[in-house]
Amino acid sequence: MQFTTLGSSGLQVSQVCLGTMTWGIQNTQQDADEQLAYALDVGVNFIDTAEMYPIPPNAQTYADTERFIGNWLGRYPEKRQDIVLMSKIAGGGIQHIRNGSAISAATIDVALDASLERLQTDYLDVYQLHWPNRTSPHFGKHWPGKTDPTKVNVAEEVEGMRDIASALGKAIKDGKIRHWGLSDDTPWGIHTFLSLCKELGVPKPVSIQNEFSLLHAKDWPYLIEMCHFEDIAYLPWSPLATGMLSGKYLNDARPKESRWTYVQRQGLFRNKPQGHEATRRYMEIAKRAGITPSQLALAWCQQVPGVTSTIIGATTLDQLKENIAGFEITLDEPVLRQIEEVLQLYPLGF
Repeated sequence: MQFTTLGSSGLQVSQVCLGTMTWGIQNTQQDADEQLAYALDVGVNFIDTAEMYPIPPNAQTYADTERFIGNWLGRYPEKRQDIVLMSKIAGGGIQHIRNGSAISAATIDVALDASLERLQTDYLDVYQLHWPNRTSPHFGKHWPGKTDPTKVNVAEEVEGMRDIASALGKAIKDGKIRHWGLSDDTPWGIHTFLSLCKELGVPKPVSIQNEFSLLHAKDWPYLIEMCHFEDIAYLPWSPLATGMLSGKYLNDARPKESRWTYVQRQGLFRNKPQGHEATRRYMEIAKRAGITPSQLALAWCQQVPGVTSTIIGATTLDQLKENIAGFEITLDEPVLRQIEEVLQLYPLGF
């Protein structure tokens, strides 16, 4: 397992980050325990979760993923020092989470304490804003015309971000979090928080996690360049495009208990013909290279200059083993050229 520095934090993290959003619906506590044990055994020290998890979000299972991790830490408290643990505060719009309220100093105070209690830890290594308060070009809103910046009250947005940055600075001073990060944000969001942190004397964000894969490469090179220059770790989530790049959804297949068989809050916006055609071509490249389609997608993601650590998830231990093995693969130049040819044809598969 290779390690790298998480932005300006000084923390050393594995190039694989274990995502946990299926724990509580698709995975049991026993599954979570087995995944954690295997991941740590092969050198993974980076764990990502969120108060909103498991996915799909609903009131009945709200925050169960954090509880699963907390149950594990409660049984193995000595493991806390071995992991870099991240969680996220949910943004507005989900009624069963604080009545759908936006992120603010007040909601951070409440949400952070609740996350720490569920996780059975005194601190988080990184506390992240799950998505901005403004409507941003993520979660299926990345195509031109899906958002309208002219409708945003910029002064009001900046004032809200100032309130958030102040609260995060206080949480760091209080020892509840060591660092903080962004998620599902844009270059403007990064830039504005950097300016506010300088103004307020608050430590800057150390990371951002955005959706990034062979079917969703919109952050490359512009946002990734900004992250590298500003020493902010770039952490791709959904590098398999919710499993699409594994090929399991080709020809309208819906494997039992796979993610696409569950109700989707934003709908199956990734289920597009061009995405499936690109996947077919990537599968052919993987077959010629003697690796699985998932391993091809993960190995490609990690080799992108500026990517710090890639967030993966799995519903079975065999999937987790296959995926982690993908990070030990170095794609040679002929394979990378074949991938580039497909990527130029389908830069956004959905």
